[in-house]
Amino acid sequence: MPPTNLGELEQLVLLAIARLGDGAYGVTVRKEIATRTRRDLSFGSVYTALTRLEAKGLVASHLGEPTAERGGRRKKHYGVSAAGRRALQRSLHAIRTMASGIDTSWGTL
Repeated sequence: MPPTNLGELEQLVLLAIARLGDGAYGVTVRKEIATRTRRDLSFGSVYTALTRLEAKGLVASHLGEPTAERGGRRKKHYGVSAAGRRALQRSLHAIRTMASGIDTSWGTL
């Protein structure tokens, strides 16, 4: 299988999942991205990215236990797969390589 190229949203979602560890599910992924990037993403865009990443084999999911409130739903938790880690490493390496040596008057990249 050829290496997977990641879009910006896919990178952000993978990084959020990596940061959150076992607590990664759609709502927490969206909140982590919003907190760290000040980007207010729709739930739909986050869940679409999660579905796409899972289809590519870059994340794996499992259903957690139902929430405590009456009729609580089970959360779908996500984790970065080995292929996801490799894709993220390649993507971040490419960004760092491209940013290396850019005029520092722009500020820190």
